Amino acid sequence: MTENPTVLFVCVHNAGRSQMAAGYLRALAGDRIEVLSAGSAPKDQINPVAVQAMAEEGIDIAGNTPKILTVDAVRESDVVITMGCGDACPIFPGKRYEDWGLDDPAGQGIEAVRPIRDEIRSRVETLIDELIPARRSA
Repeated sequence: MTENPTVLFVCVHNAGRSQMAAGYLRALAGDRIEVLSAGSAPKDQINPVAVQAMAEEGIDIAGNTPKILTVDAVRESDVVITMGCGDACPIFPGKRYEDWGLDDPAGQGIEAVRPIRDEIRSRVETLIDELIPARRSA
């Protein structure tokens, strides 16, 4: 793994779960981890309820744009975390892959999205501890 690991979050639409995860990782890890996100079939805009849920946490993802998943994005990543995109994600030897089984916030109200957001935060915090062990003693 490089000095600053690169994490790629992938979901189908790159409009909710992967955007929230990327937002948390950027906010909590700063420049210690490179953050990418993409979707196997991206929407044309971020889910407004995901934007609202993250704004409640003081994290602004409103200006983000869903991106198409590319082979290059996977190739340049050290860790690839999928969230419901199934077999759409290319596999490269030597990469760390995780699949986070999270409900899709698409079409959900804020009351349903908050627990998804909170689960994402918890998983991102664990990921940071695994990728940057010194964080625990900082």
